[in-house]
Amino acid sequence: MHSPSQPPARSAGSTTSDTEAVRTAIRSMHLMGSGDLADLEAVYTADAVNREAVNEPPDTRGVGPTALFATARWLRGAFSELAWEVHDAVQDGDLVVVHGTMSGRQTGPFVAYDRDGDVTAVFPPLGRRFAVTQTHWFRMRDGRVAEHWANRDDLGMGQQLGWTPPSPLYIARMLLARRRTRRAAAARATRPTSNAAGPS
Repeated sequence: MHSPSQPPARSAGSTTSDTEAVRTAIRSMHLMGSGDLADLEAVYTADAVNREAVNEPPDTRGVGPTALFATARWLRGAFSELAWEVHDAVQDGDLVVVHGTMSGRQTGPFVAYDRDGDVTAVFPPLGRRFAVTQTHWFRMRDGRVAEHWANRDDLGMGQQLGWTPPSPLYIARMLLARRRTRRAAAARATRPTSNAAGPS
């Protein structure tokens, strides 16, 4: 696993550019697995947008480092030992593209959401490892990431982790996990907030 301060691994014959923008984009990927909010504030603009958040938890759908850190927490809640091996990275104007392999091990439930922020599926962990190729796209501004989107091999990841094709027992585990997750979300939504001002 690469720490954010180490240069990324590169395959033989890679076309990785060595520019400040490329290094920042790659660092932002590594920080998804290991960085804190302050680390993300150093690489994302205050209005950074993650286009992938449409299928992520509601708290990831804002802008800026706080929303991106919510994405990191979501990923870390499902996967441990997250790492990105960079194969190729190129820059064209304000656009940086990084092709690499994401790997890790599922140790927690992976929760999928719809566009309204409702839970659509929960994939319980089987403790399996995965390694899948991805391409990440970054729009840079003033030395930081202002926009991100990606192309991922989610089918390959699901096959490696035992999500698909699911066994009858795994389907039952998924349905039970989704019911529990939805109940927990409903309980959080109806939890009363404290009245800081006290009684009038």
